Amino acid sequence: MTEEARPESPDIPAAEFEDSDLLRPIVESGVGFRVTSSLLLLVLLTGWVIFGRQLLYGLGVTGLNQPVAWGFYIVNFVFFIGISHAGTLISAILRLSQAEWRRPITRMAEVITVVVLAIGAFHPVLDLGRPDRALNIFTAGRLQSPLLWDVSSISAYFMASTVYLYIPMIPDIAILRDRGVWPHWFYTFLAWGWEGTPRQHAVLERAVSILMVLVIPIAVSVHTVISYIFAMTLQPGWHSTIFGPYFVVGAIFSGIAALMMVMIVLRRVFHLERYLKQVHFDYLSRLLLIMSLLWFYFTFSEYLTAFFGNEPSEMRVFFYKVSGPYAPFFWAMVVTNFLIPVLILSFRRTRTIPGIFIASLSVVIGMWLERLNIVVPSLANPRLPLPTGYYIPGLVEWVMFAGGIATFILGFVIFARFFPLISVWEIEEGRRLSVAETTERLEGYLPDPLPSAPGQPVSEGG
Repeated sequence: MTEEARPESPDIPAAEFEDSDLLRPIVESGVGFRVTSSLLLLVLLTGWVIFGRQLLYGLGVTGLNQPVAWGFYIVNFVFFIGISHAGTLISAILRLSQAEWRRPITRMAEVITVVVLAIGAFHPVLDLGRPDRALNIFTAGRLQSPLLWDVSSISAYFMASTVYLYIPMIPDIAILRDRGVWPHWFYTFLAWGWEGTPRQHAVLERAVSILMVLVIPIAVSVHTVISYIFAMTLQPGWHSTIFGPYFVVGAIFSGIAALMMVMIVLRRVFHLERYLKQVHFDYLSRLLLIMSLLWFYFTFSEYLTAFFGNEPSEMRVFFYKVSGPYAPFFWAMVVTNFLIPVLILSFRRTRTIPGIFIASLSVVIGMWLERLNIVVPSLANPRLPLPTGYYIPGLVEWVMFAGGIATFILGFVIFARFFPLISVWEIEEGRRLSVAETTERLEGYLPDPLPSAPGQPVSEGG
């Protein structure tokens, strides 16, 4: 880094700087990292052993059967892909709207997207029984099939999200390189010769601007296409025109809740109270409240339409959920997705950080229950004149579910070990430039002062 570049760049020299505490989890990782990683790896290894048993004996070791051929694997696939909307989509919208309070949030949101997409995309492979059959989508895929669209959109979203995560990290990687953090060769390679010159920053900002515009439609298309897998069949409870926007709203809803849970946990573990303040949780919790109301609107519209249509096969699924075997899961979904978050987030007294964590956890549980209510009841009550099916998840599915959650946590633990969870250069840039830029932008929003009457002095600023 040249001396001439430093005054114009938000890069930080190798000496101590104001936000050096953001690098502490990287340079001072100790026993806690090793113990946590070991426990999570143990859970993950157990999941792989169980998966090996499934490969050896087939899907008969699970609770899957006919007609319920989709169970936890597809429920978790939709659930994890939905959570991925917390990251790149929310980050891109906040960057696009120039929301200055986004700076400590965006990187954690983007990490969620990349980690969860990798986990969610693997679940359909688990559901195939024979993983080699996944290659058929490339060798015998048909353009008429939503499955081919699904693979294409998720692949595009994963690649765009990975690049969108990596590019804004380059200045921070250069900071770690200049401080000689181990492994030095790794940071030197990833820094791409970053020196923090004005031209490099201009190129960086242009690249981020292009990516954030591209990633929004890709993110929306992902969960819309996933909804098509259900909606483009004649299965009762699935064949609905509302499924596209319903799935997108649900994805953003669960994504915001997952993001706030991650923020609260990392705030406590890594002592990030200076950066993740009450105001960040206030803004996100209000957005979560709005999404809860939107979710209830879409859910009410879907079930009201089915009820008034009174089509026999639809009503069979309807009552199976509302008053039948799945009633406890259905009403628990309503309570956790609507009643609990609305009651907590509507009042300032309960909209505290512990209250927000409870509301977010409630939403994450509720959105998983929603995926369960979508997948299983419709398959258990097919349109054909067959007896009602049943589904009881087996130990294999529960262990694989635990392995997915462990992978999610492990992804964050490993990322926090090697990279800052909050963008150092963006925080520094905000301190130097954003106050003046925000003031200028605010003055542009306000109406121009009235012209002075003839003979009267001109008002200040007129």
